[in-house]
Amino acid sequence: MLARNPWKLAALLLVAWAPALAGCKESTASAEPEAAPPEVGVLTVTPQPRTIVRELPGRIAPTRVADVRPRVSGIVIARLFNQGSDVKLGDALYQIDPKPFEVELQAAEAALDKAKAALDLAVPQATRSTALARTQAISTAQHEIAVATVAQARAEVAAREADVARARLNLDYATVRAPINGRIGAARVSEGALVVQNDATNLATIQQLDPIYADFTQSVGELNKLRRALQSGELERIEPDATKVRLLLDDGTIYPYSGKLLFSEARVDASTGQVTLRGTFLNPDRELLSGMYVRVLIEQGVDSDAISLPEQAIQRNGGGGSEVFVVKDDNRVAVQPVRLGPAQAGHWLVLDGLKSGDRVIVDGFQKFAAGDVVTPRTISAEAPPESPAAPVIATR
Repeated sequence: MLARNPWKLAALLLVAWAPALAGCKESTASAEPEAAPPEVGVLTVTPQPRTIVRELPGRIAPTRVADVRPRVSGIVIARLFNQGSDVKLGDALYQIDPKPFEVELQAAEAALDKAKAALDLAVPQATRSTALARTQAISTAQHEIAVATVAQARAEVAAREADVARARLNLDYATVRAPINGRIGAARVSEGALVVQNDATNLATIQQLDPIYADFTQSVGELNKLRRALQSGELERIEPDATKVRLLLDDGTIYPYSGKLLFSEARVDASTGQVTLRGTFLNPDRELLSGMYVRVLIEQGVDSDAISLPEQAIQRNGGGGSEVFVVKDDNRVAVQPVRLGPAQAGHWLVLDGLKSGDRVIVDGFQKFAAGDVVTPRTISAEAPPESPAAPVIATR
């Protein structure tokens, strides 16, 4: 009967073998070893001095700007500079037609010669008048006229000498020269143009670009917060001669030359609540141009026992707070709330919640949950960018 129905035979065989198969599974499961705790990367908290660096927006400005204007009127006959080139103090830029001023100088010199001749005539007459006056050979009035004529002749000579000096000055002004060292911009006039003395329209503009200024602003609230931190001892004051100002260019690179902080304006802009600061920088390669937007990094204090963590170590909870995972002494993971300060490149400054020696997880977050046992693997902290105090860049 069973031979005729193979399906019933297979079912009976399965029922008979079921206890044996179950025993095999139990023995196999009992033979598997228990899984090892997951490995995670941890960073041991080590406080170290770090410089607090404030990042502020700024604009590049030339140290000096000079508008080239004519000091005499006339027709421009030559432009003597290349637009966009560097010029030095006293370099000739434009030539105004000098012929009218040469004629004026000749006339002034002739008038001076005439005045000197009149003086040469008056002096001996006054000398003779003095001798005759002693013997009363001439009247007192005649003697006084002779003496006054000498004084008038000398005054006339002085006036004509002034006219000669003025004519020579105007002739020199016919050559328009650079008032400062710097880079000259576009020419505003060309040959054949009539320029007028003291005209508001400038002939060109020269900007001194080396050294150069960076003007930036900081809110008065941040300035007061910094002052309170320095007074309370939370931050150590940086010596004035050690203060450095750096520039962060628009492509994210650091400008190679550090600058010097010149001043902090003692006035708050009523419309913005900002205080203006200025730094000066070397610019030998003319990499910085007037009007360029930059980010200014200014050292404002030193936190002597700062704790910083990589960005990936910081977690956000449902309430928007910050927290980290720490490995306790029994290698169990615990959640630790922290209070963050300013950020630097790739790191956060931790103001509260951690202490020296805490082991913070920075790698392997997908392998565990809070309360699990883990195998910590120590990761060495990155070397600080500057020694001995690595900068902490405080973002706005």
